[in-house]
Amino acid sequence: MTSPPLDAARVAARVDPVTGSGYRIGFDIGGTKTLGIVLGPTGEIVARARIATLSGAEGLLDTIHEAARSLASASGLDVSNVDAIGIGIPGLVSARSGVIEHAVNLRIAKPVALARLVRERLGYAGDVRVENDVNVAARGIVEELGLHDRVVSLISVGTGLAAGLVVRGELWRGAAGIAGEIGHVPIDPHGPMCGCGQRGCIEQYASGSALARMWPVAAGQQPASSMFDAADAGNATAVAVRTKFSSALATAIQMIALSVDPDLIVLGGGVASVGEPLRLAAANALRERSRHSAFLRALRLEERLIVASKGSTTAAVGAATLGP
Repeated sequence: MTSPPLDAARVAARVDPVTGSGYRIGFDIGGTKTLGIVLGPTGEIVARARIATLSGAEGLLDTIHEAARSLASASGLDVSNVDAIGIGIPGLVSARSGVIEHAVNLRIAKPVALARLVRERLGYAGDVRVENDVNVAARGIVEELGLHDRVVSLISVGTGLAAGLVVRGELWRGAAGIAGEIGHVPIDPHGPMCGCGQRGCIEQYASGSALARMWPVAAGQQPASSMFDAADAGNATAVAVRTKFSSALATAIQMIALSVDPDLIVLGGGVASVGEPLRLAAANALRERSRHSAFLRALRLEERLIVASKGSTTAAVGAATLGP
């Protein structure tokens, strides 16, 4: 199954303002880049801004402030006139309080009351929502493909591995807000040490950092694209790395499928920028497992897989649609 284009023109028109403007702002905060968008009343993207992400709490606020100014200039809208602001950000996020912590890639360890600080920095009196970046990406998929009545999971294969879950239009966070952190399920008790303190976690084999360790490349090269290209060319070491990587990714997919049973499983994150080779590798690993299992064959997991579009605005769209 190939991935349909994730086109913002197909965003479901959920914004139905009563007294507001119908415009919303969404920020997708990454470790190096931040994407901001203005989403219009019928789901169209009317402005976007991409700038470098500054680290630390103060740097993060400066980044959001600068992106908001760029969006206001591009759209002709004053920030005070938008109905809501949503922020997707890596790290541990309390969606209820708008507090973030342990955002390691942003050099933020201690709790930061991001929602409150953004309101103060922007002079904005409206609703500011903060959510984990994987969750907003999953929500963005649902918005863009109009799957509000379905169960959708996005498996983000980036520096680590985690899943976002949307059940009939609503994010599923779990009791402690860690639903989908399947990257920290151990699959080899004698494997590499993980940052979580365990050994042999899934993300030690299926993630961007795992690929960088298993397939070192020169500065400026991307381990994922280099490895897949080399494997396709018959390099034995690359084939072995692809097999190990794909097997661990198939385990993550199987885990999500057997616990949540989603209609659609989307592969996203930095590694997904390689596109179809990632989906094919995962699908082939799933088929190999199902050869001797009628049970797994009946699930047709490979048919539920798509890969997110490279460079899409999905996460920013998901952030913009947070809240009522």
